[in-house]
Amino acid sequence: MSGYGYGLWLLVVVNSAVFVLFAASFFRPRTGRDWKVMGGFSAFVVALMVEMYGFPLTIYLLSGWLGSRFDFLTLTHDGGHLWSELIGWTGDPHLSPFHLASYVFIGGGFWAIAAAWPVLLRATKQGEVASTGLYARVRHPQYVGFLAIMIGFLLQWPTIPTLAMFPILVCIYRRLAIREEHVVATAFGDDWHRYADATPRFAPRLRRRARPVSPPSVGTPMP
Repeated sequence: MSGYGYGLWLLVVVNSAVFVLFAASFFRPRTGRDWKVMGGFSAFVVALMVEMYGFPLTIYLLSGWLGSRFDFLTLTHDGGHLWSELIGWTGDPHLSPFHLASYVFIGGGFWAIAAAWPVLLRATKQGEVASTGLYARVRHPQYVGFLAIMIGFLLQWPTIPTLAMFPILVCIYRRLAIREEHVVATAFGDDWHRYADATPRFAPRLRRRARPVSPPSVGTPMP
């Protein structure tokens, strides 16, 4: 992989399709909000794969600006692992600390999306708040899963477009989450508020806050 590893457009298409369909099979989008979540994630994946295997735009731009200072900015596949190159990693970039950490985030993200789905489905059918499993830790575990996958990809292969897209997607997901919460709060009132008061939106607490004496029993129809 030390030579020019780009212009592989078939790999761009195949890898993009694999990750998008894999995520969709776990997430199972149904509502308009669900499809917005999938759309943002899909755009992120396609932008990443285009640079990973198609056209290395980030390396082109940085090599003109910083090429004289950083020798690793070369048009090779290994050169695309920018974090590994920045720390002076001399071995296989796929075994660097950043790349290994990316596996944890990507794997954990897919697991969170998959593990939250049956809890959400069961709660929706029973008309209850999805307050068990990962929903006992955060109110939007599937959104957290998508963000974890994107962080993993950024640790593995950072690019200018995906670094720019990530904070935008965080804001979009936050806005979608707040809209969903308004809908659920209108439908379930105090039960939802008790659950929301005890459970953070995205970042789990190191120490879990004590739940109310009468725990919520109403479900949140959201990913």
